[in-house]
Amino acid sequence: MYFWIKPFEPYAHFKTISTRPRARMATPDQKSPNVLLQSLCCRILGRSEADVAQQFQYAVRVIGSNFAPTVERDEFLVAEKIKKELTRQRREADAALFSELHRKLHSQGVLKNKWSILYLLLSLSEDPRRQPNKVSSYAALFAQALPRDAHSTPYYYARPQTLPLNYQERSTPSAQSSGSLGSSGISSIGVHTLNGPPPPPPSLLPGQSHPGPGMGDCLRQQLGARLAWTLTASQPSLQTTTSKGVPSAASRNVTRPRRDGDTGGAVEVTEAALVRDILYVFQGIDGRNVKMSAADNCYKVEGKANLNKSLRDTAMRLAELGWLHNKIRKYTDQRSLDRSFGLVGQSFCAALHQELKEYYRLLSVLHSQLQLEDDQGVNLGLESSLTLRRLLVWTYDPKIRLKTLAALVDHCQGRKGGELASAVHAYTKTGDPSMRSLVQHILSLVSHPVLSFLYRWIYDGELEDTHHEFFVASDPTVKTDRLWHDKYTLRTSMIPSFMTMDQSRKVLLIGKSINFLHQVCHDQTPPTKMIAVTRSAEPLQDAADLFTDLENAFQGKIDAAYFETSKYLLDVLSRKYSLLDHMQAVRRYLLLGQGDFIRHLMDLLKPELARPATTLYQHNLTGILETAVRATNAQFDSPEILKRLDVRLLEISPGDTGWDVFSLDYHVDGPIATVFTRECMSHYLRVFNFLWRAKRMEYILTDIRKGHMCNAKLLRNLPEFSGVLHHCHILASEMVHFIHQMQYYITFEVLECSWDELWNQVRQAQDLDHIIAAHEAFLGTVISRCLLDADSRALLNQLRAVFDQIIELQSTQDAICRAAVEELQRRLQFEDKKKQREAEGQWGVTAAEEEQENQRVQEFRESIPKMCSQLRILTHFYQGVVQQFLVLLTTSPDESLRFLSFRLDFNEHYRAREPRLRVSLGARGRRSSHT
Repeated sequence: MYFWIKPFEPYAHFKTISTRPRARMATPDQKSPNVLLQSLCCRILGRSEADVAQQFQYAVRVIGSNFAPTVERDEFLVAEKIKKELTRQRREADAALFSELHRKLHSQGVLKNKWSILYLLLSLSEDPRRQPNKVSSYAALFAQALPRDAHSTPYYYARPQTLPLNYQERSTPSAQSSGSLGSSGISSIGVHTLNGPPPPPPSLLPGQSHPGPGMGDCLRQQLGARLAWTLTASQPSLQTTTSKGVPSAASRNVTRPRRDGDTGGAVEVTEAALVRDILYVFQGIDGRNVKMSAADNCYKVEGKANLNKSLRDTAMRLAELGWLHNKIRKYTDQRSLDRSFGLVGQSFCAALHQELKEYYRLLSVLHSQLQLEDDQGVNLGLESSLTLRRLLVWTYDPKIRLKTLAALVDHCQGRKGGELASAVHAYTKTGDPSMRSLVQHILSLVSHPVLSFLYRWIYDGELEDTHHEFFVASDPTVKTDRLWHDKYTLRTSMIPSFMTMDQSRKVLLIGKSINFLHQVCHDQTPPTKMIAVTRSAEPLQDAADLFTDLENAFQGKIDAAYFETSKYLLDVLSRKYSLLDHMQAVRRYLLLGQGDFIRHLMDLLKPELARPATTLYQHNLTGILETAVRATNAQFDSPEILKRLDVRLLEISPGDTGWDVFSLDYHVDGPIATVFTRECMSHYLRVFNFLWRAKRMEYILTDIRKGHMCNAKLLRNLPEFSGVLHHCHILASEMVHFIHQMQYYITFEVLECSWDELWNQVRQAQDLDHIIAAHEAFLGTVISRCLLDADSRALLNQLRAVFDQIIELQSTQDAICRAAVEELQRRLQFEDKKKQREAEGQWGVTAAEEEQENQRVQEFRESIPKMCSQLRILTHFYQGVVQQFLVLLTTSPDESLRFLSFRLDFNEHYRAREPRLRVSLGARGRRSSHT
C-alpha cells in the first residue's frame, strides 16, 4: 500500500496569520517570525504596517512555499562576488577588510548559515540598473523567489493533482494570481539540460532593459520585476481592470477569441489562443482548437482552424507533452488503486507522481504568467509575452523527462516486484547523465520495498510477501523435515538485475539458515547474536549504496550476514548434533569400513542367512548384530551412534535366501536427516547390498580355499581324484584373482578416494548447502563407479553373473568333495573290516564282497570324468562371462573402469581368446601412449 505523506513546510505557521491591517497587540512578541517579517517589509518599502498588508501576505506565501534551492550554496563564491563588487567601486581597503572579517567569521562556529547571510548582504547591496519606478527598488530582492537551476527529484511525497486551469479562474483578481505564483517553482526549467540553458522569460514590463552579463542574473532581475510588480498591482493608482478584475479589451493589441463555438467556415486562431489551448493540453485537457484524436491517438489542431504551417507544427510538437502526460497519468491512476500490484509497484507509481508534481509546478508557473498578462493587459505582441516558441524552449527538458517516464511505463507493463525493479534498472544504462540521474532516483524509490524485504529476511528470517514480489518464495505446505530442501526457493523472475545470482543465493541461504535453526534445530538464539552486522536505519542510504557501490558496501553486508549465519549453523550441527560423527558411522557400517565387525558379523550370520528368507526373524538377527558389536571394536562407538544401527530385511522374492534379503540400516532424524535424506539412505542401501554381496563372494572363496587345503591332505589316498582337485584349484584361483581386484577397486579407488574428497569438502564447507552438495556428489560417484547407475546396467548384470558362477563353484566343489569323502570313508571301512576279520582268524573278505567293492570303486572312477566335465563347463561359462565383462569395461567412458580391465587381464589371457578385446585393448594402449 502506498502512503501519501504531507510535505514538510518549515514556515507553514505563517499561513494562519491574519493579514488585515491591525493595531499593535497589547503584548506583542517582538521576536516572533511574523512580527520580524512585517517589520522587514515596512523597512524595505518605507511604509506603515497598514500599507504593506498585501506585500506581507505575499512574503508569507513565498516563505511558506516549497521552492527548490535558487542558487548554488557556495560561500566562497558569494564572498568573491562581494570582493569583486568592492574592487569595482574602487574600495580596495574595504575589500581587504572584508576578507579579514570573513576569515575570522569562517574560523568561528557561531553562525551556521554563513552563506545565507553573505548572500543577503550581497542582494541588499546591489543597485538595480533599471528605469526609475515604484518597483525597481525591491525587484531584485523578490527576484530570488524563483529558482534558476532547480532539480525535479526532491525528496517529498505530496500527491500531485491536476491543476484546475479552467476559464473561470482566468478572471480571478490579481491578488489570487500573485498567491498562485508565490507557491510554485519552475522545477523543470534547469540549467543542466542537453543543449545548454534555455533563454529566460522576458520581463512583462514594457521598456525594461535586459542587462547582458550573466543569464542567471538576468533571469532573477526579470522574474523579480514581474513578482514585485504583482505586489503593487492591486493599488488603485495602477489598476486598469474593472471592478471584477477583468482587463479592458482596449488594453491588448490582439483580441482574445471567444470560447463559444463558431459554426461558420475557417476560424482565425491567434497565437495567444493557441498558447491557452496548449496549457490545457499539457494537463491532458482538450482545448478549443487542439483536441485529442481517438482514431490517431494523438492531439491534433482542428482542421477548420486557420493557422499557418509554422504555428500548426509548433503546436503539434508542444501537444506531445499532453499525450505523454496522459500516458503516464493513466498508468498511475490504474495501478494506484490495484492492491495486487504490490509495494514495489506502488513505489513506482509514487515516483511517477513525484515527477508529475514537478511537471505541474511548471504548469502552475506558466499559467500564473499568462494570468498576469491577461489581468494586467500586457501587449501580447511585445517580446515579453508568452509565445509558442518560448514554451517550446522552456518545455524541452520536461519533454525529455516525460518521454523517459513514458518509455518506463511501456517497459514496465505487466511487471511487478523484482521484475519491475529490473525493468527500471535497464534504463540506467545510458550515456545521458540527466536521464540516468532521473531513472536512478526512480529506481532508488522502487527498490526501497525490495530492500525492506531483503533486510527483514536476512536479519529476522521473516518473509511477508503477500503479493509475491520478493525473489525468495516460501511454500507453507512443506513439512519441517523438508524445510531446507523444499520450503524456500528462488523465484528467478523476481531477482533484480542489479543483484547477481550469487548474491541472491546468499540471501536465500541467510534467511533459510535462520528458519532452519529455529524450527528444526530448536535453537532460539536471536539473529542479532548470530550476525555482528546491525540493520541499517537509513533505507534510502542503503538504496544509494546498492547502486553506487554494489561490490563493496552492499556486498559487504550480504557477505557478513551470510558468513556469520552459516558458520553458526554449522557449529550447531557439528557440536550439538554430531554431524561429522554420524557421517563417519555411516562410512564404517553401511560402507563396510569397520572390517573386524563385518567379518565377525558374517561368521555369526552364516547359519541364519543360509536358510530360506521366509524363515528369518528380525529380532533374532538384531540379537546377532548386538553380539557382533560387543565382540569387536564397534563397542567403543558412541551410544548415540550404536542405537541408530539396526537390521533391515528387504522384500522377499520366491527362492531367496537370507543372504539376498539381509541389510544393515542406520536411522537418521532431526537436522541430520537434512543431509541424510530418504533418497540418500536408499542409495546407501543399494551400495550396502552390492558391497555385502561382493564381501560374501570373498567369504565364499576363502571357504573354497580352506576346503582345498583340507581335502588335499584328506584325499591323498585317492590318487585318481587328484586331477579333479587340481581343476577346482585352478578355477578357484581365477575367481580369487577376479574378486581381489574388484575388492581393491571398490575399496580403494572408489570408496577411499571419494570419502577423502568428501571429508575435505565438508571440513572446508561455508554453508549447509556445500555439505549437502558434497555428500550428494560423493554418493553419485560411488553409485556410478560401483556400476549401480542406469548407464552401467549391462556391466552390473555381467558382474552378478560372475558372482553366480562363484556360488555355483562352491556348490559343485562341495558336492564333488562330499562324494570323494564318502568314497574314501567306504574304502577305509572296507579295509578296517578286512583287518578285523583277519585278526579274528577269518578270511578278510569273501569273493562276493571283493567283487562288490571293486564294482563300487569302478563306479567312482567312472564318475570322475563326469566331475571333470562339469568343472570344465563351469570354467567355460565363467570365462565367457568374465570375457564379456572385460569387453564392456574397455568401452566404458569411465577411465577408472577402463584401467580395471588391465588388472583383471594382467597376463592377456582373455585378450588372446577374444578378437574384440584385442582391438579394444590395443586402441586403449595407443590412447594411453599418446597421452
